[in-house]
Amino acid sequence: MENFVYQNTTKIIFGKDTESLVGKEMSGLGNKVLLHYGGGSIKRSGLYDTVIKALKEADIEVVELGGVMPNPRLSLVREGIKLCKDEKIDSVLAVGGGSVIDSAKAISAGVLYEGDVWDFFTGKAQIEEALPVGVVLTIPAAGSESSTGTVVTNEDGGYKKSAGADILRPKFAIMNPVLTYTLPPYQTSCGLSDMFAHVLERYFTNVPNVELTDRMCEAVMKTIIDNAPKVLNDPNGYDARAEIMWAGTLAHNNLLDTGRIGDWASHGIQHELGGIYDIAHGAGLAIVFPAWMKYVYKHDIPRFVQYANRVWNVDINPFNMEETALEGIRRTEEFFKSINMPVRLNDANIPLDRIEEMAKKGAENGPIGQFLPLDEEDIIAILEIAGDKSLEEGE
Repeated sequence: MENFVYQNTTKIIFGKDTESLVGKEMSGLGNKVLLHYGGGSIKRSGLYDTVIKALKEADIEVVELGGVMPNPRLSLVREGIKLCKDEKIDSVLAVGGGSVIDSAKAISAGVLYEGDVWDFFTGKAQIEEALPVGVVLTIPAAGSESSTGTVVTNEDGGYKKSAGADILRPKFAIMNPVLTYTLPPYQTSCGLSDMFAHVLERYFTNVPNVELTDRMCEAVMKTIIDNAPKVLNDPNGYDARAEIMWAGTLAHNNLLDTGRIGDWASHGIQHELGGIYDIAHGAGLAIVFPAWMKYVYKHDIPRFVQYANRVWNVDINPFNMEETALEGIRRTEEFFKSINMPVRLNDANIPLDRIEEMAKKGAENGPIGQFLPLDEEDIIAILEIAGDKSLEEGE
């Protein structure tokens, strides 16, 4: 196990009707807030009215900026930064899912920076200060509600990049599973895929003797697997929605990182898919992760065997460990299929004609990933696997 320091300062407020507490929580962060959200769903659901009422009752002045899209755009972040500076905003409230929260975090960092906020995403500058951010979560998926990271897409060149700092952790996250009842099945499935992938990135590590966090990772993955069909078959089932919502947070609040070094190559490859083709993050990860697994599993067959056995209940064949490892990969892919996620590039209508471009951009700063570092040729190979229909079961 590696040395580590873990501190998560996000206050989690979980349960029914907790959104009514947003005014009280925001009142400690400032008197003038940027209310940041996506499309019209929070207005149709009545959540917008609840939030506005609570903020007004707390004597907080509200300036609004909606329009956040999946794969949040740099142009809107820059608009938000200018708005905050012009209006002398002192805090940001994100009401939505991961894209809204990521956009809010980027705005909060950019307001207090003299240069261009994109500098944080290209490594030209480090985030040292930010406006405080609060969250009302409506989509369990990205885990951004208590994480240190933000991901933004630059429309100029189709670059999707991440940045992070402890200061970006939201001050609080209000999480009411009831708010997720109206999510379309596709969004629910993308969220399931996203949070599952967050755990996989941490699980596949080269660090030995990480039994406790191995077991924690496995517990979160099994909880997602068990509750996925429940939330899809019964969207208004509170208990399953609650399990999934909390699993999404635990998958990406860095608790599962402690003492180990995760991989993150699959996320890097998916960012290229998202940057160019604007595919939903969870859907892109459902395509990339099984392909990555097929490419790297021989690097550590015992870890893939452990994954197959503990997560998917595959009986270990002591005479053919590779067979066991491959069965775990097959079941992973079948899980993504069972929640109606794409598992091949053509399932998402993504052509194969820009694989080299994606690989070049993905590895432009050197090899990616920690489990097995990948260069440009490796990324091409993984994307070719992701595009190979002959690897479908039964073909």
